[in-house]
This record gives sequence, C-alpha cells and structure tokens, in this order.
Amino acid sequence: MFGYVTVNRPEMKVKELELYRTYYCGLCHALHERYGRKGQMLLSYDGTFLAILLSGLYEPKEQERQTRCVVHPTIVHREKANRFIDYAADMNVMLAYRKAVDDWKDEKKPSARALAALLRKDYTRIRDRYPRQEKALAKNIRALRRLEEETLDMEPVSGNGDDSYAVRLQEVLSRIDRAAGYTGNFLAEMCVPHRDRWEQDLRTVGFYLGKFIYLMDAYDDLEEDEKKGSFNVLPALRDLDREHFDDTLKGILLDTAAICCRAFERLPIVRDVELLRNILYSGIWVRFSQIRKGENRKGRKWNLI
Repeated sequence: MFGYVTVNRPEMKVKELELYRTYYCGLCHALHERYGRKGQMLLSYDGTFLAILLSGLYEPKEQERQTRCVVHPTIVHREKANRFIDYAADMNVMLAYRKAVDDWKDEKKPSARALAALLRKDYTRIRDRYPRQEKALAKNIRALRRLEEETLDMEPVSGNGDDSYAVRLQEVLSRIDRAAGYTGNFLAEMCVPHRDRWEQDLRTVGFYLGKFIYLMDAYDDLEEDEKKGSFNVLPALRDLDREHFDDTLKGILLDTAAICCRAFERLPIVRDVELLRNILYSGIWVRFSQIRKGENRKGRKWNLI
C-alpha cells in the first residue's frame, strides 16, 4: 500500500528480477482470486515483500504456474502460489481498507470513501480471521490520529541556538518516534502470521520497517502536505535546521533500517535470501534518493517492475 519496500532493479541479476515477478504476479493472482478485480487494484510492493519474507522463512509447499493476465495478455509469465502469498493478500486488503477510511476522514476523498465501501465486507471477514492483526491495526491508527491532533495544536518549533533548542529537538524527535512507532506496531503484527520461535525477530523486522515506511511517506508528502495544510510530522524537524534536514532524516532512517536488517539476519532464511537483501539493504532507499534529488515526486507514475 505504501510502495517503498521494493527492489533496486539495477542491482539485480535477470534471474532475481524474474523470481521477484513470480511473487509479484502470484500476489496479484491471489488478490484477484480472493477479492476479485478490486483486489488486484491493491497490489503492492510491500505485500510482495511480506510474501517473499514468510515464504523464505517457512518454505511452504507451493505451486508455480504459467499464465497470462489482463494487463499483459500477450505475455506468458510465471507466478507462485502458496499460503503465505494468500496471507499477504489478506493483509494487503486489510491495510487498504483502513487506509481508505483514514483518507476519507482526513481529506474527504470521494475515491477513498468508495474504496472503503467496496472493501467493507471483505474487511469484516479478514478481521474475524485475523483478530490479533486487526486489533493492532485499528488501535494504532486511532493512536496515530490522536497524536496528529495533538501535534497540530503545538506551537511552531524554532531553533535559536540556546539550551531550549536541545530541549525542543528532543521533543520533536520523541514525537516523530512515537508517530512512526504506531505504524511499526501494526506492521509488526502483520509480519507474524502465527506465534512460534521466529515471532520476535519477525515482529522486530516489521516494527522497524514500519517506522521506516512511515518516515519515507512523510518525506515524500512533505511539500504536498504543507500546500494542503495537512498533518506531517517532519516540518518541525526541518524547521529546526533546514540546512542539515535531509542528512538528519537520513541518519534516523539508517538507524531504523540497521535494526530491521539485524533482526532479519537472525532469521534462518536461505531461500530467496539475496532477493530479500536487495530489498532491505538497497531497494528501500530508491525512493529516498529520488525524493532528495527532487525527482519523480509522489503523484507522478513510477514503477520499478
């Protein structure tokens, strides 16, 4: 749903890209099979990563088939099918519904309201099947909304070089950490399909990846949010030190990604591990580089597959 957890295509071998496509197309098929055409509209790189991660860890029985699709009717392509790809499809839809509801509440987008209405019955079924994941999602979205309301009422932050600057910096960093942590909390639960010996490291991967995604999304939306007067957690940090803002944010992202990667390396994943490393060590930084250079802003089409 966010689009930041993708591959760094120039760094991939041809066979690795083809392997990635088997998961991507497999997720697309699962979304269609389980939720119809509206499900396919929700296909995401983030859901594909979840499918690869869990398939690599648990190595489930799977099928691989050759097929055609509506988008590429003349091309025969391979796609995978297994229970964790189905699980990723369910998480994809659950997250899409909550995001649509949130967008309707925040921005009154008619398209968001329509999507929420389309997915409501599906969401109810998923909620009943995965109560732990849904509870975490709903709880943390509510908490994030409360934090956003509190932040909008705060006085503007200004750095003046005295002792108060350090205090305000800590306040800003603490608020950023809290906001990003709410996204981390629900993605942590989504990365744990069931409780077992690997759940703690999976939860850590999901938590810090969720924080990374939240910060990337805020960075990507920064200019647009300011024009619209919408909430964004990053202006307070930028206004403290505009000259070094990008480097400061990159440092936060580096620390976040490092913890995520350390937890990932503790998992006994052999299958497709290089593909996962491409995503976690390189792919998640593709958008950061584009945004920092002012290239390919959100709202313009970008597709790496």
